[in-house]
Formats: sequence, structure tokens, C-alpha cells
Amino acid sequence: MKPSIGEKAPDFELQDQNGATHKLSDYLGKPVVLYFYPKDNTPGCTTQACSFRDSFAEYKQKGIVVLGVSKDSVKSHAKFQEKYSLPFTLLADTEHLVAEKYGVWVLKKMMGREYMGMERTTFIIDKDGKIIHIMVKVKPQDHAKTVLALFE
Repeated sequence: MKPSIGEKAPDFELQDQNGATHKLSDYLGKPVVLYFYPKDNTPGCTTQACSFRDSFAEYKQKGIVVLGVSKDSVKSHAKFQEKYSLPFTLLADTEHLVAEKYGVWVLKKMMGREYMGMERTTFIIDKDGKIIHIMVKVKPQDHAKTVLALFE
């Protein structure tokens, strides 16, 4: 079950693309964009990541932390980040425990096949650690601009 708007965002601890450990609670005092995506190097996920990359200067200027989460490995994230020059943190949720905490590890269907996977979802978390917005099944192309507009 997804946490609700107004609730404290569930804390977690995951490794980034360099193997460094990050906790959500490390970012208290700053707004956080926590976005879950299905897989590194797939068309939609690459489009979404590059949209954050292309808007990153504006995020940084506003003091907003961007964290991308998928079930890919640290090594996969490192290659993905390097290939597309992504200036933000990618977190490896290889056991999908954080995705489950956030209710985004769901049953998916494609071409008649059912499987468990990551639902493309973004949580906007305020500087006090509370969820202030949840965006489900987002469109990758304009996503970063849409999210940034919430901070105007």
C-alpha cells in the first residue's frame, strides 16, 4: 500500500551508483524528489532520467534533491549514470524492499504476461520528510518540468 500525502515518507537505506549508502533521513531539511522507475537503459526510463538531467540546474538552484530508484544493481546504475551524464543519485533497490514500502512493487501485465515490477511513480517529499505529492504512472518526457512546476 502506498503511503499517503501528509504522512512521513518511509525511511530507507540504499546504495548509490558508487556504492555509497544513502538514507532518506539524511536529506531532512531539503525537499526531495524520490522517483521510482522500472529499469536502467530502457527507452522510457532513459527519457525520464535525461529530463531530470536537463532540468537539474534548476533543481540544484532550488536546493531540491533528486533520487532515482530501481531494482537495478549498483554496477548497472554506474553504467547508466556514466552513459547519460546523469548528475543526480541513483539508488539500487535490488531486493525491491523500498519499492514495497512505497507501494510501487506491483503486478504488471505486458503482452498477456503477468509479472511483478516497479510502477513508475514519483513522491515529492518536503524538507520535514512529509509526502506532499504523489505522481503515479507518469509520462517520462515532460516529467522533470512537471515536477519542478510543483515547487513554483
